Amino acid sequence: MDKDIFLSVIIPAYNEEHRIAHTLEVIGKYVASKNFACEVLVVSDGSRDRTADIVREYSGRMPWLRVLDNTENHGKGYVVRQGMREARGQYRLFMDADNSVSIEYMDTFVPYFSQGYDVVIGSIEIAGAKIEEHAAWYRRALGHYAKLLIRALAIWEIHDTQRGFKMFSARAAQEVFALQTLTGWGFDIEILVISKKLGYKIKELPVVWNNMGESKVKLSAYITTLKDLFMVRWNMMMGKYRRKQVTKSA
Repeated sequence: MDKDIFLSVIIPAYNEEHRIAHTLEVIGKYVASKNFACEVLVVSDGSRDRTADIVREYSGRMPWLRVLDNTENHGKGYVVRQGMREARGQYRLFMDADNSVSIEYMDTFVPYFSQGYDVVIGSIEIAGAKIEEHAAWYRRALGHYAKLLIRALAIWEIHDTQRGFKMFSARAAQEVFALQTLTGWGFDIEILVISKKLGYKIKELPVVWNNMGESKVKLSAYITTLKDLFMVRWNMMMGKYRRKQVTKSA
């Protein structure tokens, strides 16, 4: 951890050349309005368009911005973990490349860390949340039933595990992402289960979610996430999410 960096923002990105510039402009205005040090890591997941090039162009006037440019596609969970383990900030937030939950929510998240929370996440399933959505009805239906199944099998007290806006203390991020095994869409479930297993307090806060209907999430992702859910359940039963013990050499 670099004590001089207050906030690290990790943005997983796959073929986001049409949306990443707007998000970087919004983040740039936010950073300029603050008096703390910040770093933004855009992690390209093997993008085949100009995503990485656009980020490099912006980094010329945004010294706190850099890109991690993977040549192969690994999955959202992989690149979020990569960014989190590369980050140096006291607090580490990952958010979606389309800014569907605004970076400005960071201001309402931070105070909860001083109240003893280690993980603070955005949610559209609790009081106060607002959804500005243009997605098809069947996606909403699938999402609703998927959330119920996730709660029943993995982590009941969290109403929305899948929102792409989650913030961790440096200590929690270092431990949680070291134990993460999933690299696909189901990684959100896993990192929250790990956080709970390690004894980190999780706070779920309402957010406004602006889904413009251009989601990169295909219907097949629901099947993949279901498989990941059962893998998380299996790992829980096998005790794979225990804190790693440091062995002292003789």
